[in-house]
Amino acid sequence: MKITFHGAARTVTGSKHLLHINPGKKILLDCGMFQGMGKQTLELNKHFGFDPRSLNYVIISHAHIDHIGLLPKLVKEGYDGPIFCTPQTAELAKILLLDSARIQEGDVVYINKQRKKQGRPMEQPLYTEEDAGEVFPLFRTVKYNEHYKIDDSVELLYTDCGHILGSAAVNLTVKEHGKETRLTFSGDVGRYNDLILRSPDVFPQADVIILESTYGNRLHDVIAPATDRMLNFIVDTCLKKKGKLIIPAFSVGRTQEVLYLLNRLDTEHRLPPLNYFVDSPLSIRATELVKQHPDCFNKEVQDLLKRDEDVFAFPGLHYLETAQQSMKLNEMKGPCVIISASGMAEAGRVKHHIAHNIESSKNTILIVGYCEPRSLGGRLRAGVKDVTIFGQHYNVFAEVGVIDSLSAHGDYQDMIHWLSCQDPRQVDKLFLVHGEYEVQLEFRERLLKKGFRDIEIPSLHQEMGLG
Repeated sequence: MKITFHGAARTVTGSKHLLHINPGKKILLDCGMFQGMGKQTLELNKHFGFDPRSLNYVIISHAHIDHIGLLPKLVKEGYDGPIFCTPQTAELAKILLLDSARIQEGDVVYINKQRKKQGRPMEQPLYTEEDAGEVFPLFRTVKYNEHYKIDDSVELLYTDCGHILGSAAVNLTVKEHGKETRLTFSGDVGRYNDLILRSPDVFPQADVIILESTYGNRLHDVIAPATDRMLNFIVDTCLKKKGKLIIPAFSVGRTQEVLYLLNRLDTEHRLPPLNYFVDSPLSIRATELVKQHPDCFNKEVQDLLKRDEDVFAFPGLHYLETAQQSMKLNEMKGPCVIISASGMAEAGRVKHHIAHNIESSKNTILIVGYCEPRSLGGRLRAGVKDVTIFGQHYNVFAEVGVIDSLSAHGDYQDMIHWLSCQDPRQVDKLFLVHGEYEVQLEFRERLLKKGFRDIEIPSLHQEMGLG
């Protein structure tokens, strides 16, 4: 048995890990899109590093685009087998992949206008909405904590990992040449004090672990509660400076957390009476879907639901569906709060809002989650003084704020907590993926001190044996 790492290898996006089982069986764990990697992004997404037609099964950990975003391309290029995921992931994936396809098609229209002026050949989208629709009939859903026999040699168990709705660790039991190997792929590990979701579950003892490491060198800031931090930014920007607070937020997970924080401020009678806009059709659909699964919420939220039937709503909240409504926001002169996708500010309507507001010191761009360093959000977070958006140069005069504690990724203590159900002496191999290389090196040292012995940090397309 061996594994090759075709994404999220010494970087944080593009999760794709290919398990090779003799004789000739191949299982792909996740099929994610690379995001926010500058000029490399498109080229990385064009080539899988394997033939999709050679795969037997695809198993998905959760519905974020960096874990499912290339499924339509995979199917377009010949994969026609089952795609395993949790029921909630299947629901989310349908709206996320259609939205991703619309972004691919829209981006190509813009790119081709520029290429036509330059006399260059036209680009094609990675996939279309029609291609995305071909994925959905292949979904096979497996509930949490249900032992599911994929075939005579592979059994799947999903355990909740508390990252987003439907997110799961993939636990496989694989029989090969009379030997049984227990492999766990973490997907993305959530928080043990998440605002909305349940804490991650324990998982069975594994021989091989593939572990994300996004925040492998960081502890989330809990000095001031996120509600207070959010309130401070609203007061400073909207009430004192009379400006706009722009919050890039992923449609699934982060948008709901921001709305939940604002709801909490309202229930505490501390929310300033302003206009609060969610400007993302995808975020609106995702929020409605999250509301349909209160069973996935933690006890505090479930208790709150007994007193407040909608923990994501409050006075002054407006949902914007159309592009015309979005454009009108940029004509508004008064203070307001705009929550818009995407979270890394690499695509979607939030890029337009940043472009219209970045050169005024009255305004604030508030980063509330992980941003790949090369993404627009990552560069703003790093303190750059000028950026290029849609080919136009802008000076950064707006304040750039950060609330790290909202991240749905566990920090290194959360991930070590998640591993605490394991006997390190029984773990033969531990692979660190989904992290920046320098971060992974630091995290590796922490895990060695916890008793894990053989810890590898694979590079892109590297193949490694599993004994």
